[in-house]
Order: sequence, then structure tokens, then C-alpha cells
Amino acid sequence: MDNSIERIDVSAYTIPTDYPESDGTFEWNQTTIILVEAHAGGRTGIGYSYGDLIIGNLIQRALTPVLLKTDAMSTTAAHHSMTHVVRNIGRPGVASMAIGAVDSALWDLKARLLDLPLVTLLGSARRGIPVYGSGGFTSYSIELLQRQLRAWAEKGISKVKMKVGRKPAEDADRVKAAREAIGPGVELFVDANGAYSRKQALSVADAFASLGVTYFEEPVSSDDLEGLRLIRDRAPVGMDIAAGEYGYDAFYSQRMLDAGAVDILQADATRCGGITGFIQAGVLAGTHHVPLSAHTAPSLHAHVCCAIDAACHVEYFHDHVRIEKMLFDGVLEPAGGLLYPDQSRPGLGIEFKRSDAQKFAA
Repeated sequence: MDNSIERIDVSAYTIPTDYPESDGTFEWNQTTIILVEAHAGGRTGIGYSYGDLIIGNLIQRALTPVLLKTDAMSTTAAHHSMTHVVRNIGRPGVASMAIGAVDSALWDLKARLLDLPLVTLLGSARRGIPVYGSGGFTSYSIELLQRQLRAWAEKGISKVKMKVGRKPAEDADRVKAAREAIGPGVELFVDANGAYSRKQALSVADAFASLGVTYFEEPVSSDDLEGLRLIRDRAPVGMDIAAGEYGYDAFYSQRMLDAGAVDILQADATRCGGITGFIQAGVLAGTHHVPLSAHTAPSLHAHVCCAIDAACHVEYFHDHVRIEKMLFDGVLEPAGGLLYPDQSRPGLGIEFKRSDAQKFAA
């Protein structure tokens, strides 16, 4: 059978948030998903990224021309072609997010052509991957914060994460309220999105530890590797320091790991170059004996995390869970706090609900 790539379709959809949202350094009220559909051999693979409309433009203008008529089974060659063509555009940032959406679609397409779940194609390391409920935005009232985190805990999700850093003086009280909502048996994570100074981060780390916080994400800017290393070295025992969600290539992850900046490395297939880039991050994490956590986009990460030894959990991010349920059939639901890839469906196991999505078309 001829498996040459015949067509790559790109579309974008903007979905309003259910409530105003903010973290330590940013505010938003909508999220845009860039969808890629890659066609070959009578099958269609799905990939996506979350970001600006310019991502779709770059895919159509720069990436699609170098992929048409190439073998859909040759995902590595396709990835090399895409990274080569963006050399003078600039690989980090928008280009890597565009590559990520297309690369994920090509992996999904390859698995569908072979009629295999993606996790089987990649080589399964485990049946399921733990998730942590993620939201708890700084714009939320205490009541809404508690209600959201409690709901995840009641569904059997054993780890939940909230945002901090916008009003540092209020953070300890908000974390205390979160702890009261979820009880003592659920792990509590916090994410500052780089909002604190080094000394602020050290100060709040002690307060958070007293409330049972076990995971502190981006206490300072992820560009401040020395600062992350400082916080990691001085953080209370039992509190992991995490960062890496803005890594756009393997070199970023390598620098972060070489600096000893994190206890847990994050990677995001929608930003780091797709499934191929995420696997590269997993290899680096494994060689440094550091766990790898998938940032957001749970429907995209479940299969690949079940195939990577170093993977420890997937972020079950409120915005992306909402969007993926709206736009796709076959979205996985946590069972006992884990996502289990559907072995009965090929590829990522999701199908685009085109008619439902149309009202959100950007």
C-alpha cells in the first residue's frame, strides 16, 4: 500500500474558559487549539497544539510542503525535515509548537495505518499512568478552589495542583484552604509559574511544607537555572522542585538537567516537538535518573507516558480536559487516578467531532 502523505489539514478553535483564569504571571479567558489532520493510505492522524493562530499559518506555509508525498511511516525523517526547514525561522517557540502538532498527527497516523494503539507501537512500559488534577487558578474564590480540588479527590485522583504567586501574602492561606478541602490523604502540588523571587520562594516553601505540599513547580523563572538549583538544594525534605514545560527542544531539557535544577523534569509534546520530542525528553530524564512529568494535554500524553520508563504522571489540566471532551470522542477518563490507553482503538484513540467544533472555529 502507498502510505505517502497526501494532505495535511489545519484548523483552529477558540474556546472560552468557564470562569476567568489566572496564575502567578498571566491572565486569560479563552484557549485556542490548533488541530492537524494528516492523511495517508485512507487513514487520518490527529495532532494538536495549544497556542496562537500563527502556529497554523506556519504549518501550512513551511511544514506541509516538505512533508507531502513523503512516507507516513517515516516519522523520524519527517521530524528531521521539519526541524531543518525552520532553521532560519527560529526553532524554539512557535516553530516547535507547529512541529509538535504535525509530529503528533504523524505518529497517530502511523499507528492507525498499522491498526495499533499508539502505546503498542511505541512499546508499552506500563498499563496506566497516574494523573494529577490541575487548576486552582489564582482568580478563583476560596469556595471555587476548594470545590474543584475536592471534586478531583472524590473521583479517586490522589494528587491535585493549584496556582500560587499572584498575591504572595495570601498564598499560605489559600494553600491551607486547599488542604482542608482535600484532606490529609491527597498530595497537594503548587505552581508559581515563575512568579517568586528566589528569597520569596525559599520563604513560602517552608510554609507550604507545613501544609503537606510535596511538589513546587516553577518557584522562580524556569530561565533561572541557578535559582531553581538554589531552591532545589534548600527546599524542605519531601518537596520536589519541577520545571521544564517551556522546553522547545532536547537541548533545553539537557541544560536543565545538567544544571541539577529540578527533581522532576516536565515536558509538553505540544511545545517540545510532538511525540518525537517528548520521547527525547524521556530519554534524557532517564539517563539523569530524574522522573518526567507530562505538562497538560492529557489525551495527547497518555499513550506516550505509558511507553516511557521515566514518566511519573500526566497533568489533568482543567482547561484542556474541557476542550478535549468538547472536540474529541474517545477521550480517556481517569480510573483510580490513572489514565489507561484504550487498547481497542488505533492511534491516540480519539476522533474529531467536527460538527461540535464548528461553533468554536477561529
